[in-house]
Amino acid sequence: MNNTDQTHQKKPLVNGEIALFLRGLIIGKVLTIIVIGGLFWWLVKPRIWNSMSADPSVQTQTAPTFGTTFGTVADVPTGAFNYGGSTAWVPIRQLVDAQIQNDRPELQLHYLSPTNASPSSNSGIRMVLDGQLDFAQSSRPLTAEDYAIAKQRGFTLAQHQIGIDGIAVVVNPSLNVSGLTIDQLQQIYMGQITNWKQVGGPDLTITPLSLRPEDTDIVLFPSSINLKRQVLGSNVHYVNSTTEALRQVRKTPGSLYYASARAVVPQCSVKPLPLGRTPTTLIPPYRQPLVPSDQCPHQRNQINTEAIKNGSYPITASLFVITKHNKGKEEQAGVAYAKLLLTDQGQKALEQAGFTGVR
Repeated sequence: MNNTDQTHQKKPLVNGEIALFLRGLIIGKVLTIIVIGGLFWWLVKPRIWNSMSADPSVQTQTAPTFGTTFGTVADVPTGAFNYGGSTAWVPIRQLVDAQIQNDRPELQLHYLSPTNASPSSNSGIRMVLDGQLDFAQSSRPLTAEDYAIAKQRGFTLAQHQIGIDGIAVVVNPSLNVSGLTIDQLQQIYMGQITNWKQVGGPDLTITPLSLRPEDTDIVLFPSSINLKRQVLGSNVHYVNSTTEALRQVRKTPGSLYYASARAVVPQCSVKPLPLGRTPTTLIPPYRQPLVPSDQCPHQRNQINTEAIKNGSYPITASLFVITKHNKGKEEQAGVAYAKLLLTDQGQKALEQAGFTGVR
């Protein structure tokens, strides 16, 4: 075999090696891009807000970076800011906001109550729209009407979910009933179910109690997102406060009332009922076993935070910070407040106040 024949035999081998090398290089680059893209997606995904809205045209917002403590949050403005809103947020204002003021004294928070209405999510959002509040605390999402009014006034509104509040139904401790489905509860408040025997209880007239629709933050009928238009039955007895309602439930064996689980589950004078989407999926708003009223206050029922957080408990209300987006100090203060509540310290403080965090 001469040198020319040897040269011709080597060429196919060299070309094959080059092809394999190029193929491996291309595959390696593709895998690198996939890994980097997957890492980027993993880092970005936890920063997406859970921003449910009554207006489907509103886009999901990107959350500010979460911190560990109040002290790690950046861009907290200096100055005095007015806020207010939902009565469900009272424990947060008392416990969590007090900690924020202690750790971040530059952000001076002043609660402002409405002058011609009761404190509520509705009044708080309206006061933000009217320029009386810099941001609001709400137990309901923004509505299409809220967005439209803001647009007419030259700015936009945004909502930032920071927690979850369970809604509990309580009855007189002597009432023997296993629980209610959501449909049954709605039918009671529409006047279609009027006796406890219709839902497996004793032959006893039902006396449903409620705050007036304009004063409550709780939606029993999901289609009625505008709380002022939520129509209840003529059999409903209206009360001025949860304290008054609890007194009525204690005195009236057939009565029931719905409110924030944090406000009613630990009470000694009433019994919280399990609720469910179906009769076979009744979930208690309290951690089992139920503490009988005669053992209270030495022991108190605790909120079933696990069921509220995992979604198995059927009635909850999301807690939102409502901010005005106008590139001004109001926007900066509201977003900073939401950031503070979403830190590890803020979420832990929310749970100490009786709510469930979202992180």
